[in-house]
Amino acid sequence: MATETVAGMAMDPVAAVAMVGALGVGSQWLAWKFRMPAIVLMLAAGLVVGPVAGIFEPGRDIGQFYLPLISIAVAIILFEGGLTLNFHTLRDAAEGVKRLVFIGAPLGWFLSAVALRYGAGLSWESSAVFGGIMIVTGPTVIAPLLRSARLARRPAALLQWEAILNDPVGALAAVLALEVVLVLHTAEQIGSAFLSLIFGIAVATALGAVGGYLLSWAFSRAKVPEYMKVPVLFTMVLAVFAVADANLHESGLLAVTVMGVVIANANLASFEELRRFKEHATILLVSGVFILLAASLDFSALSQLTWRAWVFVLVVLSVVRPLTVFAALLFTKLPTREKILVATTGPRGVVLVAVAGLFGERLVAIGIEDGALIGPLAFVLVAASVVVHGFTLAPVARFLSVVAADTPGVILVGGSYWTTGLAETLKQAKIPVLITDPNRGHLRHARELGIDTFFGDILSEGAEVRIELNGYKIVVAATDNDAYNTLVATDLGPEFGRENVYQLAREQAATKRHTLPSTLGGRRFADEATYNELNRLMWQGWVFRVTRLTEEYTMRNWRDRRPEAKLLAYIDTGGEIHFVSGDGEVSATPGMRLLSMLPPEEDEKAA
Repeated sequence: MATETVAGMAMDPVAAVAMVGALGVGSQWLAWKFRMPAIVLMLAAGLVVGPVAGIFEPGRDIGQFYLPLISIAVAIILFEGGLTLNFHTLRDAAEGVKRLVFIGAPLGWFLSAVALRYGAGLSWESSAVFGGIMIVTGPTVIAPLLRSARLARRPAALLQWEAILNDPVGALAAVLALEVVLVLHTAEQIGSAFLSLIFGIAVATALGAVGGYLLSWAFSRAKVPEYMKVPVLFTMVLAVFAVADANLHESGLLAVTVMGVVIANANLASFEELRRFKEHATILLVSGVFILLAASLDFSALSQLTWRAWVFVLVVLSVVRPLTVFAALLFTKLPTREKILVATTGPRGVVLVAVAGLFGERLVAIGIEDGALIGPLAFVLVAASVVVHGFTLAPVARFLSVVAADTPGVILVGGSYWTTGLAETLKQAKIPVLITDPNRGHLRHARELGIDTFFGDILSEGAEVRIELNGYKIVVAATDNDAYNTLVATDLGPEFGRENVYQLAREQAATKRHTLPSTLGGRRFADEATYNELNRLMWQGWVFRVTRLTEEYTMRNWRDRRPEAKLLAYIDTGGEIHFVSGDGEVSATPGMRLLSMLPPEEDEKAA
């Protein structure tokens, strides 16, 4: 039975879960719409409905399953992160990643503990435990920031791998520190405690590796039907996490991360479908967890903090993180500007808050009173780092010139007379453009014009390695093969966003048996023009033109003077290009530029 959703009164659990989903996904959508860091909006939404308005209190409204749900969500998030760690993506970032994990993690632990002891004023016991947790940099935060900042491949790989690998490392470092503190404050034998820790880590690693291998073996040999692969995957993740965590608390995070890495490097035929489904689930989970953690914040706990908490946060962001990264990357061949970017980017996320609160309670239980400050300090650090790095990563990356491209570019799939002419026009308009084709002869004219090209299949592994995909926002499939265009648009749609993937209209099939499903492929543009039609116009002398609109020269004036023009796209005042299927998709504003094809006679009149 539902109850009133008034401050201080319990909410129906179903309504509470629905509200968490709506707030989380709504925050993600608003962040996309207004180009803001999604994490900042999610934290704000959780604070408003939670401690500010008192409408929602997770422990009260969801009940005893609140904390286990967060633990499971974190495990799934880390597993999905492991699925993104394919070794071929490391390339020249491998040395940097190893140093950030094997040198940066221990050094960060030590420096964080010192900052906690002398900055926040915690005891050495609490500082050692919380310092271990602070190793993590939060894949739940890094992933959305990387999507919006469009970093170059190497610094993006450094931040992504460090965040995902250090999450379980940080949790286990905190477990190690907690075990030492427990030994010092109880009658437990130190030898048995360390043996339990080592055994737990070994079991977690083995469970993750075996679980990943078994799933890869079963999927590759058709031991599991296609429609059951995702359910089996989820069940195995939960089982591995539960067994490892029962043996050693928080070691389940290590187990699921190892499991994800094993599957990511198994070359499964159905891997992309599995990974994309997991990405969708992770977006929902990240949204939900941040809303829950923010809503569960107790302002009375924050009131225990003094000015030293802000000194601690300042020291962590401006001293500990930069010093850790520069020391770890010392004597590497990485450019200084990339080191600076990584050193100034270290947002904390879900794992830090979730684990810190739990371990703080355990310290209080054995008589270390300042352990109660760990939870509030963790939340303050997460909030501060998320806000600071969320708003500074993109501008800092542009300032340091470590973005894939200042302006999002266009990938034209298929070398032809038409795509070469379009690419030349885009290049003149300062829009980054790349033409790809597996036939070297189709790229000859483009190379002669100085246009960037990729000789190979856009869907190949080589394209992922050699092309800075982060620098491109739009893909146009424009080969003479309709089926291949459809395959490219369908395959790249989830990665670029289906709203950013276009293909030329298909030629009318003679019979229904040759007609491809309308649900496949990308968006149409250029008045539903086909490959043959556009290239025929080029041979007839049609030309590409870019026209700027002003207060006096409007869209209507342009169309009146060019009634036969074929509108392809418009370039907004920010320099980004948007392909369109007709005039009706353009909201004309002064300063906008129209990209079109004109017949020879209209081009002469315009001149």
